[in-house]
Amino acid sequence: MGNRLYIGNLAFQTTEDTLRDAFARHGQVVEVKLVSDRETGRSRGFGFVSMGSDDEARKAMTALDGSMLDGRSLRVNEAEERSQRGGGGGGGRGRSDNRW
Repeated sequence: MGNRLYIGNLAFQTTEDTLRDAFARHGQVVEVKLVSDRETGRSRGFGFVSMGSDDEARKAMTALDGSMLDGRSLRVNEAEERSQRGGGGGGGRGRSDNRW
């Protein structure tokens, strides 16, 4: 297991600080990244958290998957590494969002 987690089903008002605080209870948070729409700047409802170690990531995932944050039930999974994309249209549509 890696130390980078995919966080889904986030409320639009959830901030990086709120997410950092929730995950910091379970270990060292190295990085938090919320994904926003390029055109509107509005949250897309998911993000990524990198923990200090694989063990801390596993503990955070176990503790927080299904837990409530800002009125939403979180979905926490190990992030999948994004594969290299070739040229061509589509802009990545149709791929799983839990890749970074």
